[in-house]
Amino acid sequence: MKILILGAGKMGSFFCDILSFDHDVAIYDHDPRRLRFTYNCHRFSSLDEVDDFDPDMVLNAATVKYTIDAFNQVLGHLSPRAILSDIASVKTGLPEFYAVAGHPFVSTHPMFGPTFASLSNLADENAIVISEGCAEGIAFFDRLYSSLGLHIEHYSFSEHDRTIAYSLSVPFASSLVFGSAMEHQPAPGTTFKRHLAIARGLMSEDDYLLSEILFNPNTPEQLRRISEALDNLRQIIEKHDPDAMKRFLDGVRENIR
Repeated sequence: MKILILGAGKMGSFFCDILSFDHDVAIYDHDPRRLRFTYNCHRFSSLDEVDDFDPDMVLNAATVKYTIDAFNQVLGHLSPRAILSDIASVKTGLPEFYAVAGHPFVSTHPMFGPTFASLSNLADENAIVISEGCAEGIAFFDRLYSSLGLHIEHYSFSEHDRTIAYSLSVPFASSLVFGSAMEHQPAPGTTFKRHLAIARGLMSEDDYLLSEILFNPNTPEQLRRISEALDNLRQIIEKHDPDAMKRFLDGVRENIR
């Protein structure tokens, strides 16, 4: 299959690496300097080069802020049979875009990223494949993610957004609250240092990405649950209630088991 990758960032380069030995891969980036460390592929710095390549699939790895813009820029260089695919962690606007794009599509979300995951060892990581895409595209990513050892779930766009509100918004919000209330410690303990490392990793992400994930319409309900749990814990601590604390801790252990 001929595959065009849009964006030579960390995820674009990652997909280029894993796809280029089994497929004819080209990678495009408007900044030629970002193409320096890609190999075993065609390197395009002009969309006019896409015309002759005539890809069967376009894998959009542009920053989430520019996902739809990147698609719109390349559409005029594609044949109608080309499958559009994205790996965006935020699907806002994509169902509507695909509905009018005039191309088959497949949307997935690799639930790992270069900040925390080891891209050379993904055995404990997950991926979501949107069930509303075309059969050929879904089968392609099912095979690809299975070959990487990923656990795969199939969700609709709406189910994906609800899942992301829980699996990303909750830890993001928790880390942001930790960071906003943090006081620097001259001799931090192990647990503190681990939380600090997570918070620093999170804050290295793009502000737009963080905002869009937290602006998910399903996030406020998750934040309400966090707020209620924190308020409950505060009351237990203020009352020095050992029985209530035991019930609280038992509930936590049950949840994370």
